[in-house]
Amino acid sequence: MEPAGRLTSLDAFRGFTIAAMVLVNNPGDWSNLYPQLAHAKWHGWTFTDLIFPFFLFIGGVSMALSLGRLAAAGADKPQLLAKLAKRAALIFLIGFLLNLIPHFNFATVRIPGVLQRIAICTLLAAPIVVYFSWRAQLAWIAGLYAVYSVLMLYVPVPGIGAGVLEPGQDFGAYLDRMVLDGHMWVQSKTWDPEGMLSTMPALASQLLGVLAGRWLLSRQPRQEQTVWLLLAGLLLVWLGVIFDSIFIPINKSLWTPSYSLLAAGWATVIFAAFYWLLDVNPHAAVREAAARWTRPFVIYGMNALFIFAFSGLVAKMFGFIKFDQPDGAALSLGKSLYAPIRALPIAPVNTSLLYALLFNAGMFAIAWFMWRKKWFVKV
Repeated sequence: MEPAGRLTSLDAFRGFTIAAMVLVNNPGDWSNLYPQLAHAKWHGWTFTDLIFPFFLFIGGVSMALSLGRLAAAGADKPQLLAKLAKRAALIFLIGFLLNLIPHFNFATVRIPGVLQRIAICTLLAAPIVVYFSWRAQLAWIAGLYAVYSVLMLYVPVPGIGAGVLEPGQDFGAYLDRMVLDGHMWVQSKTWDPEGMLSTMPALASQLLGVLAGRWLLSRQPRQEQTVWLLLAGLLLVWLGVIFDSIFIPINKSLWTPSYSLLAAGWATVIFAAFYWLLDVNPHAAVREAAARWTRPFVIYGMNALFIFAFSGLVAKMFGFIKFDQPDGAALSLGKSLYAPIRALPIAPVNTSLLYALLFNAGMFAIAWFMWRKKWFVKV
């Protein structure tokens, strides 16, 4: 039985991911964070490290349910790809413009970024979705992991050697410096977490979402679909852990195959839970109760790209707008807003979290207003 129309579970999962992204990206104080709300320092993972691959997984599911279904129904494939290429170009441009703000310095602007990677993975995944079977898509995933691993582990970096997976010393960082020197992540300068080579396993992350979406289009009963989604997710998590222990470490900044598998596994498990609660559960009362509790996520998910970009723009403005102080120093708007929260008689880690929650509430208020007005920003 094919899923009819738009999946509430997919919107809810997308909204959950947007809410998580806004939360972890906007603490009151970056030096006071709960460990799971910060990225792992290098190898390893936290909840925060799962958010970005969740977006790619969701994008893959959406591509299978829309692009893949249209292609299978006989739609003009080149026309479908051209339309998606325009969408990818617009997403890339939005990400690039966010990097330009507020200084608009083209000489040093960072070219990679989160939206840029989403755009590139969408562009590259589209022909694989349209022209290849699920078995070929699985082969693409294995091939992407294999080529990436060979390059990272066995191709020597001049002056360093092969297989060194430390910051700025891996083959991917070397490649980025040759091509993107001066246009990388400002906090590192020698490597970029959204660099060129790591786009390969990131594309695999999206294709794993495509396979999940194809499974939803199968004729299997929805309850059976949910069970197999859950089992597949647990298998991917297990493979990620195994790869981490015997092959290549879990690392978000390098987007290693073990990290890609682990994150896709958790994405599959969480999506299966949303799918069961909102689209599959045979008990109408349970589905209705779940729909009420998850409605804020659905509202977020209906304008995900807008909230993603707008929250990033607001955060930049909070840091860029400054006010002169009596002592001659300048205080940013963000720190000014955080000051009364920081003064509360609670632990600094909790005031930092409270600020992030309030920022999130502000973004949700905008998403809710747009939802009430039926304003849905599509690209």
